[in-house]
Amino acid sequence: MLKKIDKVLLISWILAIISAFFVHPGKEYISYIDFRSLGILWGLMVIIQGFKENSVFEKIASALLSKVKKGWQLAAVLVFMCFVGSMLITNDVALITFVPFAIMILHNCDMEDMMIPVIVLQTIAANLGSMLTPIGNPQNLYLYGLAGMGLPQFVATMLPYSLLSAIMLFCTVIIISFKSVTPSTKNSTLVTKNFGSKIQILIYGVLFTIAILTVLRIFIPWYIFVIIVLLVILGMDYKILFRADYVLLLTFIGFFVFTGNMGRIGFISDFFRNTIDGKEFAISIILSQFISNVPATLMLSGFTTNYKELLIGVNVGGLGTLIASMASLISFKSYTKEYRENTGKYVLTFTLFNIFFLIMLVILQLIL
Repeated sequence: MLKKIDKVLLISWILAIISAFFVHPGKEYISYIDFRSLGILWGLMVIIQGFKENSVFEKIASALLSKVKKGWQLAAVLVFMCFVGSMLITNDVALITFVPFAIMILHNCDMEDMMIPVIVLQTIAANLGSMLTPIGNPQNLYLYGLAGMGLPQFVATMLPYSLLSAIMLFCTVIIISFKSVTPSTKNSTLVTKNFGSKIQILIYGVLFTIAILTVLRIFIPWYIFVIIVLLVILGMDYKILFRADYVLLLTFIGFFVFTGNMGRIGFISDFFRNTIDGKEFAISIILSQFISNVPATLMLSGFTTNYKELLIGVNVGGLGTLIASMASLISFKSYTKEYRENTGKYVLTFTLFNIFFLIMLVILQLIL
């Protein structure tokens, strides 16, 4: 049974339960939980699943790929779909959608020699593209609300890292495509689903607009947004409600309880604050390598108010190991499911590319 339980979820609740022995449960526990972040995150998950159900992303990808004629163009489109897409639909959804799509396209075009580097770059692109917007990944949404940042300040903070990432991605795509041939057309027919209900797509578009306004704190309180999404989806397609990532939401709650309790234990709180103070960037990168960047964000945010450095650190910290960003496992599982014999080669390529990108972004941080 335990093998089927998400390990990060299990760790978060073990820590929460242990901490409860030191700070007994009470009404203060409610104050630990950032209901605004959880509510908005849930709503976005449901809306994006609605778009997926109606094949919106696959259609967009097909339209883009129908224009390519050369190997480097194909690789660039596949990679930058993840880079740009992750800014709006989150890094994990971008990978869930576009990595299987890339595997199918590269196989049909007789370009399987580029499969591993392209998928690795898609993964890096999704993790780095997502850092530019508050809705790009869960840690951004949480820190955006916690820090009370405005959108211009948030984007300005992450823009240098996004620009360097885009340049490095493009240059790397050109390098890996240097010896690639023109994609074969004999098997390259795009196989995609038809658009779903146009009315549903329009409704999800309106809900997504409401979500953005809620994130930006314009007009609509978060709880009104949650009620609107719940009522609309219940009336339109209730099954979508079951496709949100409730494991992630429960993981958030577990870490909220743990960090909240630790903050109320004087000597432990002082130790963490003194250890982290001034080292948010470095510590968040290191911690992310072992427990991934979302849990690292939740753990460290309780012991620092330097949210800018923490924001940069946990986003850059998504590079490195295979678990530094849990979204990276999506690509890994998608590829190894089809090409299990190349698992070692994939991990090696993934690690080398990630270390290179990580070093370059750390250097940028030191310069800035």
